[in-house]
Amino acid sequence: MAVQQHSATHSVPGCFSKVYEAEMHFIHRFLRDKYKSIEYNSGCLKVRKEEKNMFIIAGLGNPTKEYEGTRHNVGFDVIDRLADRYNIDVETKKHLALIGKGVIAGQKVILAKPQTYMNLSGESIRSIVDYYKVDPETELLVIYDDISLDVGKLRIRTKGSAGGHNGIKNIIAHLGSQVFPRIKVGVGEKPSKYDLADYVLGHFSKEEQVLMDEGYDQAVNAVEMILSGDINGAMNEYNRKKKEE
Repeated sequence: MAVQQHSATHSVPGCFSKVYEAEMHFIHRFLRDKYKSIEYNSGCLKVRKEEKNMFIIAGLGNPTKEYEGTRHNVGFDVIDRLADRYNIDVETKKHLALIGKGVIAGQKVILAKPQTYMNLSGESIRSIVDYYKVDPETELLVIYDDISLDVGKLRIRTKGSAGGHNGIKNIIAHLGSQVFPRIKVGVGEKPSKYDLADYVLGHFSKEEQVLMDEGYDQAVNAVEMILSGDINGAMNEYNRKKKEE
């Protein structure tokens, strides 16, 4: 069989009707390793759009009631909003986290709140990623606080450095890559005389909490857009708002 016939199949999807039956079976076997969803029927070879088996959404924070409602726990708060909206119980203790399974925007998801404390978040995330065999570049979304953003504002990225955030730094170390989508939720810049740890472990004022509630709702909407396959649209929508203001 001519080499060019094999190489031409790399541009699948398509239907090859004028090829010998034996060649079609060969092509089918050849492409099964490249495409998870491929059909061969009556001389026709078709590739369906591949769907993700599972999507991991992890919100970062610290466990125990002591840290509830603090700036450093906004990742947990967004997970709670998602869980409430989609009736997902995030109570199963597994992979050093509290996790829950559900469906959001037609996509099967795992909601996760690592219980390792913030600075060791990567241990839990790596365990979840390995167990469900997901690709962090396209099937993992991490949500966390950012002191460089105004209170309640969002910044969505597909990759990037830790930017001084110890939880993200640990995740990057355990995954061995900076390439994974994330939603940063603004908690406001640290006042000049504040210690950073004291600031991020502190609580919001009543005025700030109103802005954070709006930010949490926007984060949930952004998650829905991302799960629908439109992360670029989410970035255009929510990153743009900061520039306009």
